[in-house]
Amino acid sequence: MTRTPDPTPAVRRRGLLKGTGVAAVAATAAGSGIAVAQQADTAVRLRWLGTNSWEFTTETATVLIDPWVSRFPTGAYTPEGADPETEIEVHQDVIDEHLPKADTILVTHGHWDHIADVPYLAEKTGATVLGTETHLNLLRAMDAPEEQLSQVGGGELYRFEGGYTVEVFRASHSAGGEHKQITFGGTRPGKVPKRPKKIKDLVEGGSLTYLIDFGTVSFFNAGSASFHEREIDGIRPTVLFIQPGGGYTPDYVERLLAATGYPPYVVATHWDDFDRPLTEGAEIGADWKPLRDRVAAASPDSEFLLIDHLEHHDF
Repeated sequence: MTRTPDPTPAVRRRGLLKGTGVAAVAATAAGSGIAVAQQADTAVRLRWLGTNSWEFTTETATVLIDPWVSRFPTGAYTPEGADPETEIEVHQDVIDEHLPKADTILVTHGHWDHIADVPYLAEKTGATVLGTETHLNLLRAMDAPEEQLSQVGGGELYRFEGGYTVEVFRASHSAGGEHKQITFGGTRPGKVPKRPKKIKDLVEGGSLTYLIDFGTVSFFNAGSASFHEREIDGIRPTVLFIQPGGGYTPDYVERLLAATGYPPYVVATHWDDFDRPLTEGAEIGADWKPLRDRVAAASPDSEFLLIDHLEHHDF
């Protein structure tokens, strides 16, 4: 487990979020001031590629969570929601442009906006891919290299070349509606299914959360607005990723902050309208401002970070 570091490291102010008219700030969650410039000698560079797609880079390693940059339109943030009949697209030129390398790829669940680009990216980079049996079967069906796939289910703690560890935790995807159903729920154990062609074919397949520890800084990421409180109780990450939502998960934000020890940093994730191009400034799909306010109320000493598409923050 990661020990809590000094909660007052230097941070810097982000630029203006294009297309939103709001400042991307690295100030306190309470919004009480302009952050000061960071020191030049940083250990880990964090870069946002939209949705829950994050790149962690050091001098010796690149780790990716849910790398998906193809961003084809589905109607996800329309009143009707994502069209399940949408054909899956993999834009190799976009992947090549924005994701040149990877050593480890972590899959939180099997939905298209988390997994569809992984097979091409794994083949291109040779990265190890962690995921559940269903995630890996879906990847196999999309021609991911078998020898690079590592099945996990929660409880694993792995050390990788490059000086970092990855700890895996069981989780659940957020559910909605009167009957608390998961969009495109289901599993694909055992036999590899037919190649997925539409986004409805990429089922959730079980959810995972990950603690990535680089020694001087650690990151805890959940790919959905839900988590297993007893699984993660006692971990102390430097950086916690939280997404808006969780309306059917009681006290989601407050409980997650408490379970992780009120981390020094909170990063907003998976809030952009991912029907929009990655090269444009992030546009709000799920409003991050109520999330900021809840973090400020529950953990006023945490820095709330809002990062734009393709921008980075150094730790």
